[in-house]
Amino acid sequence: MPVFAEMKQFPNSSLFHRREFLKSSILGGASFVTTWPVLANAQVKNTDPSRPLRFGIITDIHKDVMHDADERLRVFVEQMEREKVDFIVQLGDFCVPKEENLGFLKVWNTFKGPRYHVLGNHDTDDNGQGPTTRERTMAYWKMPARFYSFDQGGVHFVVLDGNDRPADHKSGYPRFVADDQLKWLRKDLATTKKSTVIFVHQSPERPDDGGLQNGVAVRGILEEANRDAGFRKVVACFTGHHHRDYVRQINNIVYPQINSASYYWVGGNFLRVRYSKEVDAKYPYIKYTVPYRNSIFALATIDTGRGFLKIEGRRSEFVGPAPWEMGETKDYWDAKTLTAGVADWKMPL
Repeated sequence: MPVFAEMKQFPNSSLFHRREFLKSSILGGASFVTTWPVLANAQVKNTDPSRPLRFGIITDIHKDVMHDADERLRVFVEQMEREKVDFIVQLGDFCVPKEENLGFLKVWNTFKGPRYHVLGNHDTDDNGQGPTTRERTMAYWKMPARFYSFDQGGVHFVVLDGNDRPADHKSGYPRFVADDQLKWLRKDLATTKKSTVIFVHQSPERPDDGGLQNGVAVRGILEEANRDAGFRKVVACFTGHHHRDYVRQINNIVYPQINSASYYWVGGNFLRVRYSKEVDAKYPYIKYTVPYRNSIFALATIDTGRGFLKIEGRRSEFVGPAPWEMGETKDYWDAKTLTAGVADWKMPL
């Protein structure tokens, strides 16, 4: 299975670690501003104003890598049922379309409320019959379109597909949002007056490091929508793909990176059999990873009445040695963002 090259270090001046964010009552650091406008529809909502909107987020389960992916998904779905969330969303790298994955998909479909999909780059990997297509994956998931939008609880949500192929593409997984999709995004944002949240697999804030190749253009459209509206219409852009735990703010839009539910990929220089020989024989790519012992995911809350966005994350531990215990330093791995979990944080809106 081909894999993307993972970044080892981040520019410290532009990232704010979630633990530090949680501890601070004032948003500090170079990447954050200290005053935040309220949500666009804070006084006019489509639902009970006393009831916040809550949704579950999981990403990068990698059914086709992990031996226990079904159980990781089951834990998430059952937790979100107990929490009575308004909907759930998976941010990509979910599963390829093949008969062996129908049981996994059935677990996802046991959630009784709305369920939303985002396409990841690995969702079109070899399904036993060669590389598949986005269209086949969408049909398998019963996904309405590659990119689409929906309203829930007085908030507008936009799902993007970051897997378009640019004209100058040479090799590897494409990570691009093509012109037709950008045109649609601009129009979609212009036609809503609601506060808006974006979901996309690859982050637009990391164009040179595995994120969207034209991430600057995507961010420009989001920022343009805010300028044209005269308020902070686009609140946040949630992404997966990078298997990291951090949040970044650029020009008054928050970019939370939701960690993988399953593992961090360390590559062939750090091979380690993490489970039994039997598991390794059947799932040979796990030894290229540092798995998380338990499924990790996030519960998001948007409270328009009290004006905040909150993430409650699930934390675990590494199975076996951490990356920095196998070679290289914590700085090399950027240990602050390479965690076995999703940390809690809360920000004013």
